[in-house]
Amino acid sequence: MRGIKIIFWVIWRVWFYVLMAIPILIMFPFLLASILTESGYPYFFKMARIWAKIILFGMGFYYKIEKEKELEPGKSYMFVANHTSMADIMLMLVTVKNPFVFVGKKELVKIPLFGFFYKRTCILVDRKSSKSRQAVFERAQQRINQGLSICIFPEGGVPDDESILLDSFKDGAFRLAIAHQIPIVPIIFGDNKKRFSYTFFSGSPGIMRVKVNQKIEMLGKTSSNKKEIRETVRQIILDQIIAFDKKG
Repeated sequence: MRGIKIIFWVIWRVWFYVLMAIPILIMFPFLLASILTESGYPYFFKMARIWAKIILFGMGFYYKIEKEKELEPGKSYMFVANHTSMADIMLMLVTVKNPFVFVGKKELVKIPLFGFFYKRTCILVDRKSSKSRQAVFERAQQRINQGLSICIFPEGGVPDDESILLDSFKDGAFRLAIAHQIPIVPIIFGDNKKRFSYTFFSGSPGIMRVKVNQKIEMLGKTSSNKKEIRETVRQIILDQIIAFDKKG
C-alpha cells in the first residue's frame, strides 16, 4: 500500500510541472507579445489567471474564496499572504482580479519556461543584497504608478520546520505600503500546506480555502508605524490560520 502511495505522489508531482508547462506552450506567442511592453502587462495577467486555473483544476484542487469586502477595480493594493506551497502563486492569481506584480526570490528563474516569464514580469529580489532590496522599491514605484498592485509573501520563504504555522514577517511589504500610501490586504491560505507542501511525498487533491480580509489603510502612516502594522497584519493572518485548522 505504501508503495502505491509513493508511485501516486511521484506521478502527481511530475504532473504538476507538466501542467505548468502545457498552457505556457499553448499561449506562448500571446504571452510573449504581452510582455514586450509594460503597458501589455494587464493582458499577460489575464492569461496568467487562466494558466493558474488550469493548474489548480488539473491537480484536483477546488478553491473556496471568502471576501470580507470586494476590492475596488483600478486601485493599487499591497497583497500579503502566508506562504507554504508552490501552489500559493496559482491560488493568489485566481483569488485577486486586480492586476498585480509578485515580488519574489530570484531562484525561481531557474524553472524552465515558467522562469522565462517570471523573470520578465515579476520584481526579483536577492535578499542577501541591500542593493537588490533598494531596486525593489524603485521597481515597485514604477508598477504602482502604472496602476498595478504588488504581492509579497512577507515570511520571505517557506519555513524549514513545517510545524511552524506562520514565520516572522520581513519589513519589505510594509515599508513599501507606507512609502506609497497604498492599503494592505491580508490574504490567508488555509489548506495549501496539506494540499501541496514542499515535502515531495505529501499532499492530495481537495479543497483550498482562502480568506481575503478587509484592507488596512496606510494613509497618514509613517515609518514609525511599520512595526505595529507588520505585527497587526501577522496576527490577523495567524488567527485565521488557526481558525481554519480548527474547522479542519
